[in-house]
Amino acid sequence: MKIFFKSVLMVGLLEFVGSMVFAQGGQEGRAVNVPGQVNYTWNQMHTGIYEGMIAETITMRGYNNDLIRAYYSRPLGEGPFPGIILISHMPGWDEINRETARRFTQRGYAVICPDIFGRFGQGLPADVAVKAREAGGVHDVSVIGDCEGALAFLKSQPYSNGKVGVIGMCSGGRHSFLAACKIDGLSAAVNCWGGGVIMADADLTPARPVAPIDLTADLKVPLMGIFGNEDRSPSPEQVNRHEEELKKHGKDYVFHRYDGAGHAFWSYDRDAYRPAAAMDSWNKVFEFFGRHLWL
Repeated sequence: MKIFFKSVLMVGLLEFVGSMVFAQGGQEGRAVNVPGQVNYTWNQMHTGIYEGMIAETITMRGYNNDLIRAYYSRPLGEGPFPGIILISHMPGWDEINRETARRFTQRGYAVICPDIFGRFGQGLPADVAVKAREAGGVHDVSVIGDCEGALAFLKSQPYSNGKVGVIGMCSGGRHSFLAACKIDGLSAAVNCWGGGVIMADADLTPARPVAPIDLTADLKVPLMGIFGNEDRSPSPEQVNRHEEELKKHGKDYVFHRYDGAGHAFWSYDRDAYRPAAAMDSWNKVFEFFGRHLWL
């Protein structure tokens, strides 16, 4: 009981200190919750600002009002802070998702990553992902429902600034674009090498009944795409076709493509990792979200 009380007291004190420093602008009296000071590009943080976060597993209401697990990280302090929905990729609800969430939170974002694979059980991320694939894959409708729940959760927090973006890698990138076409209330979306945006009729399944490219006219928010020119899913030709569709419908978008990079080039635990392309595109994402979620 004493340990619990001390922990709660410590979190409360950190929240208070964080609120005061965010309100006063750090040691130099500058407003730090603006792009370039909290939402900074890589290694461009001001050493005088206060840093602190809470990262934990929570429960939230998702698709069909299901109670699901989510990884949630947020800055300490009263804000206001923008939010980000991080959608897991095909390898599962794994460690790199948690590290990605904290990287955004270090820059002032409240980030929630719903366990979209949780309906297939719990265990090692790769094992649960295999169960999902064997069952036909995560259903688009459940991912969208979980994202709607995540959006409602983020916007209900007292420190929210009312703006929420969505981002995903691999299958999560596809789902990010899908969410940006189907969900009201988002402010920006990032698709990182999301394959399956373009689908032949033969590839449609009960889990993925619609090709996201067919929903391009419904895109509701600015979109950023990050792609490797050596990727096969999506291939450069598929990215070209997606871009043509976005232009046809007059959508606000920007695509960044990288020579010498293939799929999942942010994944530093794989041979696919490309440091220069990864860091350049990370900074472009920070700048993109900074424009659309902070301002």
